[in-house]
Amino acid sequence: MTGHAPQFCTAWPDRFRAAASFTFDLDAEAAVLSAVAGSASRMSVMSHQEYGPLAGVPRLLRLLSRLGIRSTFFVPGYTAHRYPDVIRSIVAEGHEIAHHGYLHEPLGGVDEATEIEYLERGLDALAEVAGVRPLGYRAPMWELNYRSPRLLHDRDFLYDSSLMNGDTPYELSVEGRSASIVEIPINWGFDDWEQYCFIPDAFGTGVIESPAKTEEMWLLDLAAMREEGGCFVHTSHPFLSGRPARAAALGHVMAEAVAFGDVWVATMSDIARHVRSQKLQPFEMQPPLIDFRGGRPQGDA
Repeated sequence: MTGHAPQFCTAWPDRFRAAASFTFDLDAEAAVLSAVAGSASRMSVMSHQEYGPLAGVPRLLRLLSRLGIRSTFFVPGYTAHRYPDVIRSIVAEGHEIAHHGYLHEPLGGVDEATEIEYLERGLDALAEVAGVRPLGYRAPMWELNYRSPRLLHDRDFLYDSSLMNGDTPYELSVEGRSASIVEIPINWGFDDWEQYCFIPDAFGTGVIESPAKTEEMWLLDLAAMREEGGCFVHTSHPFLSGRPARAAALGHVMAEAVAFGDVWVATMSDIARHVRSQKLQPFEMQPPLIDFRGGRPQGDA
Protein backbone atom coordinates (compact mmCIF):
# COMPACT_ATOMS: atom_id res chain seq x y z
CA MET A 1 0.00 0.00 0.00
CA THR A 2 1.31 3.46 -0.93
CA GLY A 3 -0.19 6.83 -0.21
CA HIS A 4 1.68 7.86 2.95
CA ALA A 5 2.60 11.54 3.19
CA PRO A 6 6.11 12.94 2.91
CA GLN A 7 7.89 14.27 5.98
CA PHE A 8 7.45 17.93 5.14
CA CYS A 9 9.77 20.70 6.22
CA THR A 10 8.02 22.54 9.05
CA ALA A 11 10.83 24.63 10.51
CA TRP A 12 12.29 27.75 8.92
CA PRO A 13 15.48 29.64 9.81
CA ASP A 14 15.70 32.23 12.57
CA ARG A 15 12.47 34.07 13.36
CA PHE A 16 10.62 33.08 10.19
CA ARG A 17 7.26 31.33 10.28
CA ALA A 18 7.00 30.66 6.52
CA ALA A 19 9.03 30.90 3.33
CA ALA A 20 8.51 32.39 -0.12
CA SER A 21 10.41 32.29 -3.39
CA PHE A 22 9.60 34.40 -6.42
CA THR A 23 10.82 32.45 -9.43
CA PHE A 24 10.87 33.06 -13.18
CA ASP A 25 10.68 30.59 -16.05
CA LEU A 26 12.56 32.39 -18.83
CA ASP A 27 11.01 30.40 -21.66
CA ALA A 28 11.09 33.09 -24.38
CA GLU A 29 10.68 31.52 -27.85
CA ALA A 30 11.51 28.01 -26.64
CA ALA A 31 8.08 27.44 -25.10
CA VAL A 32 6.40 27.84 -28.49
CA LEU A 33 9.13 26.37 -30.69
CA SER A 34 8.97 23.07 -28.81
CA ALA A 35 5.18 22.93 -28.82
CA VAL A 36 3.98 24.19 -32.20
CA ALA A 37 5.49 22.99 -35.47
CA GLY A 38 6.38 25.81 -37.82
CA SER A 39 6.13 28.51 -35.18
CA ALA A 40 9.62 29.84 -35.93
CA SER A 41 8.18 31.44 -39.09
CA ARG A 42 5.48 33.33 -37.14
CA MET A 43 7.14 36.71 -36.67
CA SER A 44 4.46 38.20 -34.43
CA VAL A 45 4.38 35.17 -32.14
CA MET A 46 8.16 35.19 -31.87
CA SER A 47 8.05 38.90 -31.01
CA HIS A 48 5.56 38.14 -28.23
CA GLN A 49 7.98 35.63 -26.74
CA GLU A 50 11.12 37.73 -27.09
CA TYR A 51 9.43 40.47 -25.09
CA GLY A 52 10.48 38.45 -22.04
CA PRO A 53 14.25 38.72 -22.35
CA LEU A 54 14.27 42.07 -24.19
CA ALA A 55 11.83 44.13 -22.10
CA GLY A 56 10.46 41.97 -19.28
CA VAL A 57 13.72 40.86 -17.67
CA PRO A 58 15.19 44.37 -17.31
CA ARG A 59 11.97 45.60 -15.71
CA LEU A 60 11.78 42.62 -13.36
CA LEU A 61 15.45 42.97 -12.37
CA ARG A 62 14.79 46.59 -11.41
CA LEU A 63 11.79 45.46 -9.36
CA LEU A 64 13.75 42.77 -7.54
CA SER A 65 16.59 45.21 -6.84
CA ARG A 66 14.23 47.82 -5.42
CA LEU A 67 12.69 45.26 -3.05
CA GLY A 68 16.00 43.61 -2.13
CA ILE A 69 14.87 40.17 -3.31
CA ARG A 70 17.14 37.51 -4.77
CA SER A 71 15.31 35.26 -7.19
CA THR A 72 15.73 32.04 -9.15
CA PHE A 73 15.47 32.06 -12.95
CA PHE A 74 14.79 28.70 -14.61
CA VAL A 75 16.40 29.05 -18.03
CA PRO A 76 16.16 26.77 -21.07
CA GLY A 77 19.55 26.29 -22.69
CA TYR A 78 18.23 27.65 -25.99
CA THR A 79 17.26 30.90 -24.26
CA ALA A 80 20.76 31.16 -22.81
CA HIS A 81 22.31 30.67 -26.24
CA ARG A 82 19.97 33.17 -27.90
CA TYR A 83 20.22 35.85 -25.19
CA PRO A 84 23.61 35.41 -23.50
CA ASP A 85 23.90 39.03 -22.35
CA VAL A 86 20.48 38.86 -20.69
CA ILE A 87 21.43 35.72 -18.79
CA ARG A 88 24.72 37.25 -17.71
CA SER A 89 22.87 40.33 -16.47
CA ILE A 90 20.73 38.11 -14.24
CA VAL A 91 23.85 36.49 -12.79
CA ALA A 92 25.49 39.89 -12.31
CA GLU A 93 22.52 40.99 -10.20
CA GLY A 94 23.10 38.06 -7.82
CA HIS A 95 20.21 35.83 -8.87
CA GLU A 96 20.26 32.06 -9.22
CA ILE A 97 20.22 30.33 -12.61
CA ALA A 98 18.50 26.93 -12.70
CA HIS A 99 17.81 24.35 -15.43
CA HIS A 100 14.63 24.30 -17.53
CA GLY A 101 15.45 21.94 -20.39
CA TYR A 102 17.18 22.96 -23.58
CA LEU A 103 14.33 23.87 -25.98
CA HIS A 104 11.69 23.65 -23.24
CA GLU A 105 11.04 20.09 -24.43
CA PRO A 106 8.10 18.31 -22.74
CA LEU A 107 9.25 15.07 -21.11
CA GLY A 108 6.05 13.08 -21.51
CA GLY A 109 6.59 10.01 -23.67
CA VAL A 110 10.32 10.50 -24.27
CA ASP A 111 12.77 7.69 -23.54
CA GLU A 112 15.59 7.90 -21.02
CA ALA A 113 18.32 8.57 -23.58
CA THR A 114 16.38 11.52 -24.98
CA GLU A 115 15.70 12.94 -21.54
CA ILE A 116 19.41 12.69 -20.73
CA GLU A 117 20.21 14.54 -23.96
CA TYR A 118 17.89 17.39 -22.94
CA LEU A 119 19.57 17.58 -19.53
CA GLU A 120 23.09 17.54 -20.88
CA ARG A 121 22.44 20.11 -23.60
CA GLY A 122 20.89 22.44 -21.04
CA LEU A 123 23.78 21.97 -18.64
CA ASP A 124 26.32 22.66 -21.36
CA ALA A 125 24.52 25.83 -22.45
CA LEU A 126 24.27 27.26 -18.94
CA ALA A 127 27.93 26.50 -18.27
CA GLU A 128 28.98 28.07 -21.58
CA VAL A 129 26.91 31.23 -21.25
CA ALA A 130 26.65 31.88 -17.52
CA GLY A 131 29.54 29.86 -16.11
CA VAL A 132 27.22 28.04 -13.71
CA ARG A 133 26.49 24.45 -12.80
CA PRO A 134 22.87 24.70 -11.66
CA LEU A 135 21.69 23.16 -8.41
CA GLY A 136 18.03 23.24 -9.37
CA TYR A 137 15.73 21.92 -12.07
CA ARG A 138 12.16 22.56 -13.15
CA ALA A 139 10.70 20.35 -15.87
CA PRO A 140 9.29 22.13 -18.93
CA MET A 141 5.51 22.28 -18.63
CA TRP A 142 6.10 20.96 -15.08
CA GLU A 143 5.90 17.39 -16.42
CA LEU A 144 8.36 15.12 -14.61
CA ASN A 145 8.95 11.42 -15.28
CA TYR A 146 9.32 8.92 -12.45
CA ARG A 147 12.93 8.31 -13.52
CA SER A 148 13.73 12.04 -13.61
CA PRO A 149 14.85 12.35 -9.95
CA ARG A 150 17.48 9.65 -10.57
CA LEU A 151 18.77 11.44 -13.66
CA LEU A 152 18.95 14.70 -11.70
CA HIS A 153 20.69 13.12 -8.72
CA ASP A 154 23.28 11.50 -10.97
CA ARG A 155 24.11 14.96 -12.33
CA ASP A 156 24.51 16.52 -8.88
CA PHE A 157 21.29 18.50 -8.77
CA LEU A 158 20.27 19.41 -5.22
CA TYR A 159 16.60 20.06 -5.88
CA ASP A 160 13.67 19.81 -8.25
CA SER A 161 10.61 22.04 -8.42
CA SER A 162 8.10 20.29 -10.68
CA LEU A 163 5.72 18.40 -8.36
CA MET A 164 2.58 19.58 -6.59
CA ASN A 165 1.88 17.26 -3.66
CA GLY A 166 2.61 19.55 -0.73
CA ASP A 167 2.71 23.07 0.67
CA THR A 168 6.29 22.76 1.93
CA PRO A 169 9.44 21.04 0.62
CA TYR A 170 10.51 17.49 1.37
CA GLU A 171 13.16 14.94 0.41
CA LEU A 172 12.19 12.85 -2.64
CA SER A 173 13.67 9.36 -2.92
CA VAL A 174 15.71 8.45 -5.97
CA GLU A 175 14.91 5.11 -7.56
CA GLY A 176 17.73 2.61 -7.37
CA ARG A 177 19.80 4.83 -5.08
CA SER A 178 20.10 5.25 -1.32
CA ALA A 179 19.70 8.94 -1.92
CA SER A 180 17.21 11.74 -2.40
CA ILE A 181 16.82 15.17 -3.90
CA VAL A 182 14.93 18.04 -2.33
CA GLU A 183 11.50 18.64 -3.86
CA ILE A 184 10.12 22.19 -3.60
CA PRO A 185 6.45 21.93 -4.63
CA ILE A 186 4.68 24.34 -6.94
CA ASN A 187 1.08 24.69 -8.08
CA TRP A 188 -0.71 26.16 -11.08
CA GLY A 189 -2.55 28.68 -8.92
CA PHE A 190 0.74 30.44 -8.12
CA ASP A 191 1.69 30.70 -11.83
CA ASP A 192 1.03 33.63 -14.17
CA TRP A 193 0.61 31.36 -17.23
CA GLU A 194 -2.98 30.46 -16.31
CA GLN A 195 -3.80 34.15 -15.79
CA TYR A 196 -2.20 35.88 -18.75
CA CYS A 197 -1.05 33.49 -21.46
CA PHE A 198 -2.77 33.66 -24.81
CA ILE A 199 -0.96 32.81 -28.06
CA PRO A 200 -3.27 32.11 -31.02
CA ASP A 201 -3.13 28.50 -32.20
CA ALA A 202 -0.70 27.67 -29.40
CA PHE A 203 -1.76 28.33 -25.81
CA GLY A 204 -4.67 29.79 -23.88
CA THR A 205 -8.36 30.38 -24.41
CA GLY A 206 -8.28 34.07 -25.27
CA VAL A 207 -9.29 35.10 -21.74
CA ILE A 208 -6.60 37.36 -20.28
CA GLU A 209 -7.14 38.20 -16.62
CA SER A 210 -6.85 41.61 -15.00
CA PRO A 211 -3.65 42.18 -13.01
CA ALA A 212 -5.83 43.53 -10.20
CA LYS A 213 -7.74 40.25 -9.95
CA THR A 214 -4.53 38.25 -10.16
CA GLU A 215 -2.82 40.35 -7.49
CA GLU A 216 -5.79 39.86 -5.15
CA MET A 217 -5.67 36.09 -5.64
CA TRP A 218 -1.93 35.85 -5.04
CA LEU A 219 -2.11 38.07 -1.95
CA LEU A 220 -4.74 35.75 -0.50
CA ASP A 221 -2.57 32.73 -1.34
CA LEU A 222 0.50 34.33 0.23
CA ALA A 223 -1.35 35.19 3.44
CA ALA A 224 -2.81 31.69 3.71
CA MET A 225 0.58 30.05 3.18
CA ARG A 226 2.05 32.32 5.85
CA GLU A 227 -0.62 31.25 8.32
CA GLU A 228 0.09 27.59 7.48
CA GLY A 229 3.85 27.97 7.83
CA GLY A 230 4.14 26.93 4.20
CA CYS A 231 6.44 27.70 1.30
CA PHE A 232 4.90 30.07 -1.24
CA VAL A 233 6.66 29.32 -4.54
CA HIS A 234 5.51 31.78 -7.17
CA THR A 235 6.26 31.33 -10.87
CA SER A 236 6.24 34.12 -13.43
CA HIS A 237 7.26 34.24 -17.07
CA PRO A 238 8.97 37.46 -18.16
CA PHE A 239 7.10 37.48 -21.48
CA LEU A 240 3.89 37.63 -19.42
CA SER A 241 4.53 39.28 -16.05
CA GLY A 242 7.22 41.53 -17.48
CA ARG A 243 4.47 43.76 -18.93
CA PRO A 244 4.13 47.01 -16.92
CA ALA A 245 0.79 46.56 -15.14
CA ARG A 246 1.46 42.90 -14.44
CA ALA A 247 4.94 43.63 -13.10
CA ALA A 248 3.43 46.26 -10.83
CA ALA A 249 0.88 43.75 -9.50
CA LEU A 250 3.61 41.17 -8.94
CA GLY A 251 5.66 43.81 -7.15
CA HIS A 252 2.80 44.43 -4.73
CA VAL A 253 2.76 40.72 -3.85
CA MET A 254 6.54 40.70 -3.39
CA ALA A 255 6.39 43.82 -1.24
CA GLU A 256 3.74 42.23 0.97
CA ALA A 257 5.92 39.16 1.51
CA VAL A 258 8.82 41.37 2.55
CA ALA A 259 6.64 43.60 4.72
CA PHE A 260 5.35 40.68 6.80
CA GLY A 261 8.81 40.47 8.36
CA ASP A 262 8.35 36.83 9.34
CA VAL A 263 8.35 35.33 5.82
CA TRP A 264 11.75 34.15 4.62
CA VAL A 265 12.03 35.39 1.02
CA ALA A 266 14.83 33.36 -0.51
CA THR A 267 16.19 31.72 -3.62
CA MET A 268 15.22 28.16 -4.33
CA SER A 269 18.74 26.89 -3.68
CA ASP A 270 18.80 28.57 -0.26
CA ILE A 271 15.49 26.90 0.59
CA ALA A 272 16.79 23.56 -0.68
CA ARG A 273 19.96 23.81 1.43
CA HIS A 274 17.85 24.54 4.49
CA VAL A 275 15.62 21.55 3.80
CA ARG A 276 18.66 19.32 3.34
CA SER A 277 19.96 20.46 6.75
CA GLN A 278 16.76 19.17 8.38
CA LYS A 279 17.67 15.54 7.54
CA LEU A 280 14.09 14.59 6.66
CA GLN A 281 13.06 11.04 5.88
CA PRO A 282 12.91 10.66 2.08
CA PHE A 283 9.52 10.11 0.51
CA GLU A 284 9.13 7.43 -2.17
CA MET A 285 6.62 8.44 -4.81
CA GLN A 286 5.35 5.54 -6.89
CA PRO A 287 2.97 5.44 -9.86
CA PRO A 288 -0.55 4.17 -9.16
CA LEU A 289 -1.10 0.49 -9.94
CA ILE A 290 -4.29 0.14 -11.91
CA ASP A 291 -5.94 -3.12 -12.90
CA PHE A 292 -9.23 -2.62 -14.77
CA ARG A 293 -11.02 -5.70 -13.44
CA GLY A 294 -14.70 -5.86 -14.11
CA GLY A 295 -14.54 -2.58 -16.02
CA ARG A 296 -13.56 -0.58 -12.94
CA PRO A 297 -10.06 0.48 -11.85
CA GLN A 298 -8.68 -1.37 -8.82
CA GLY A 299 -6.23 0.66 -6.73
CA ASP A 300 -3.07 -0.12 -4.79
CA ALA A 301 -4.71 -1.76 -1.82
